[in-house]
Amino acid sequence: MGFLHNIQTLSLRNNRLNGELPSSLKNCSKLRVLDLRKNALFGEVPTCVGGSLQNLIILRLKSNNFHGNIPFQLCHLAFIQVLDLSLNNISGKIPKCFSNFSMMIQEKSSNPIIGLANEILVVPGYIYYFRYLDNVLLTWKGSEHEYKSTLGFVKYLDLSSNKLCEAIPEEITDLVGLTALNLSRNNLTGLIPPKIGQLKSLDFLDLSRNHFLGNIPSSLSLLSGLSVLDLSYNSLSGKIPLGTQLQSFNASVYAGNLELCGLPLPNKCADEESTPSPGRDDDANTVEDEDNQFITLGFYVSLTLGFFVGFWGVCGTLMLNRSWRYGYYNFLTGMKDWLYTAAAMNKSNLQTKFRVSLG
Repeated sequence: MGFLHNIQTLSLRNNRLNGELPSSLKNCSKLRVLDLRKNALFGEVPTCVGGSLQNLIILRLKSNNFHGNIPFQLCHLAFIQVLDLSLNNISGKIPKCFSNFSMMIQEKSSNPIIGLANEILVVPGYIYYFRYLDNVLLTWKGSEHEYKSTLGFVKYLDLSSNKLCEAIPEEITDLVGLTALNLSRNNLTGLIPPKIGQLKSLDFLDLSRNHFLGNIPSSLSLLSGLSVLDLSYNSLSGKIPLGTQLQSFNASVYAGNLELCGLPLPNKCADEESTPSPGRDDDANTVEDEDNQFITLGFYVSLTLGFFVGFWGVCGTLMLNRSWRYGYYNFLTGMKDWLYTAAAMNKSNLQTKFRVSLG
């Protein structure tokens, strides 16, 4: 392999290769694409990958058995756009010098393709015209997609399913051109970087199954282009920042964070429980409550006054004026006699009619 000085793309994925990467790989200094995923390679990631292969644009070592720390020499890969070290046994910290990835700092790429397009090779007596485009299969939104004619636009950092520890370095937020960041299934701790909202090109962010704590940074709500988010199974707490972007995701995105609250989760925060219902402000509630209290008080006052005026207006007059009292008594007695006589006559008439009908 060390004699392939001019090779630019080396793809040996999906094989049963084992052992360590040969040191002669450093002689392939023109390599731009190195894809060795899904093999059985082991050992530490060679320092020569960053020290000698500084033209690399795509480096994929996914699904092998590499261990040890991420070598700081990888920080020399200024042109790297796809770095995939997922599904290994890599430990230690994420290097702060990842901020040296110059291409990941650029928000836009001038060339959408990676490969040899419209190349002409002239040899004595012959002219060769050829075209070669590198392609990469990336796991995106739960399924694999092939990127070929647009591969140059993809800026992808995947360190998931390893044994990385400690906090995410603040310098990661300088990679403003990143379209995908996957740090899930590690042992990362500390706070999610407050400036993560600077990664405005992100379409995919997965920080699930780590040990992050504290609040979700409010700047995360500024990522308007984010279509995939997973913060589940950490130790995050507090209120989910308000913003249509974060509330539009399914509640499963925040699952396993027992102290998180606010939409889209069903559990409300303490400051939301006393919030007035939608469409009614505090002033309206106050006026309505005052009206209800006023009506209730007025009702009972009127009822009491009406009773006293009506009762004592009649009974008091009869008690104080003897002639009126006698007149009222005679009126009631006469009314009683009239009612009794009328009832007796009606009863007699009914009995007479009943006998005639039977006869």
